[in-house]
Amino acid sequence: MRADAPVRSLVLWFPDWPVTALAREGAVDPSAPVAVFERNEVVACSAAARANGVRRGQRRRDAQARCPGLAVIAADAMRDHRVFSPVVARIEERAPGIQIVRAGLCAIKARGPARYYGGEVEAACVLLESLSEFGIETARAGVADGPFTAEQAARAGTRPDDPVCVVPTGEAAGFLAPLPIGLLDDVSLGGGAEFAGLLARLGVQTLGEFAALDPERVHERFAERGMRLHALASGRDPRAVDPRTPPPELQREVAFEPPLEIADQVAFGMRLAADDFIAGLGAIDLVCTELRVELTGDRGERSERVWLHPGSFDAAAVVDRVRWQLGEDAEGLRSGVSHVRISPEAVDAASHHAPAIFGAGPEERVHHALSRVQAMLGHRGVLTPAVGGGRWLAERQVLVPWGDRAVLAKERARPWPGSLPDPLPASVFAEPPRVEVTSSVGGLVAVDERGRVTAHPAVLTEGGRRRAIAQWAGPWPISERGWDAARARRSHRFQVVDADDVAWLLVCEAGRWSAEARYD
Repeated sequence: MRADAPVRSLVLWFPDWPVTALAREGAVDPSAPVAVFERNEVVACSAAARANGVRRGQRRRDAQARCPGLAVIAADAMRDHRVFSPVVARIEERAPGIQIVRAGLCAIKARGPARYYGGEVEAACVLLESLSEFGIETARAGVADGPFTAEQAARAGTRPDDPVCVVPTGEAAGFLAPLPIGLLDDVSLGGGAEFAGLLARLGVQTLGEFAALDPERVHERFAERGMRLHALASGRDPRAVDPRTPPPELQREVAFEPPLEIADQVAFGMRLAADDFIAGLGAIDLVCTELRVELTGDRGERSERVWLHPGSFDAAAVVDRVRWQLGEDAEGLRSGVSHVRISPEAVDAASHHAPAIFGAGPEERVHHALSRVQAMLGHRGVLTPAVGGGRWLAERQVLVPWGDRAVLAKERARPWPGSLPDPLPASVFAEPPRVEVTSSVGGLVAVDERGRVTAHPAVLTEGGRRRAIAQWAGPWPISERGWDAARARRSHRFQVVDADDVAWLLVCEAGRWSAEARYD
């Protein structure tokens, strides 16, 4: 064998993996029409959606026009990889040395498994059978010279009833020749839509036609990238499978038989697993800053949540989160707990959380004190103020459990039409007091249907005290839930400065005035 000859590779392809990942997490019904979108284009769809005309690359509007009942799901690479990790671990039990190309696609050097299982077809069948036992029936396998040809064999040379395609040694070029040039668009190959599109405009429609071009001319026009893709199209894949080093098993699982009904019993049963979980992270100099807890009931119901921590989790904090989740999701788990799984959602270097040499600072002492109180009183036993999202100032004042502050960042980043810009008032009334705003002749001021004041505001009456209005500005409309006649709300904000130079934020709604806040 030549030194530069492609190595036989076995590729496992999981069609429409994002939809499979959603189904395995219980987020969608795999028999329903479902499509996953990225940048407003379909990247994966279920068989039911495909039967209704939905295809990869379609725009969202076109896909929904073909399938009005289509469930639209946003792409989530983290979710795809999280669900794919146990699948890879399952494959590694039968054939170690896997390279994850991306979620839903992995490659293995074929020589070892083929010699062990008695042939390339036999090795592929063993892996597919193992995946079938794991609950994945749609996987396809391709074996060929090099990962690229093996991937195309899995994609183009297999069917649901014949999920294995083997391209004999030395026949990669002939197998690839009739395939469309658009396959070079795949980002995993380092191609690009502009490259394949340019070749198509030049009249090169298949990989065989591209492989037939003079390599010197290809190098002159497309430089090294063109030569690399020319080698792929010619069946000479210069890449080798780069097997990963399996990550350490950081998650811990506990099964209860018989299932436990009482939260304290579950928490007690998790003590050893929590100690082992923290010790496993410490062995590789890591700490857990975000913890995923998955609870499974005896009847199959699930409760899953990611818990945050202001510092890092210790074993006691892990047990507390399991107990709190059982208490807060009592309706989701209607039967006894049969299985608990804890895994790190986010980790950090242990050196970043080491105690100070000369004792703990004020912040660390506060953290320890609040964490101890929270452990005694429960998740919502210690609340800290934070700024959330919303149009009304009272809505933006949020009390969150100690350690959960970060979850509000996404809420604040949302657009809130009608919200008050900075600078914000210092005093916000939890229950806005009723006030009156009258004109100089004593009539009540209101806002008409066109958003104009009915009279010039002259006097503010608050708490029985009359205050002359020196300056005022407004109105600024706030319209909410206009699609729902029963819950629709339309209000107008005013800023008012009285004769004592006290600034007020007032709200007029249906002719009634209230003070939302005061500028101190």
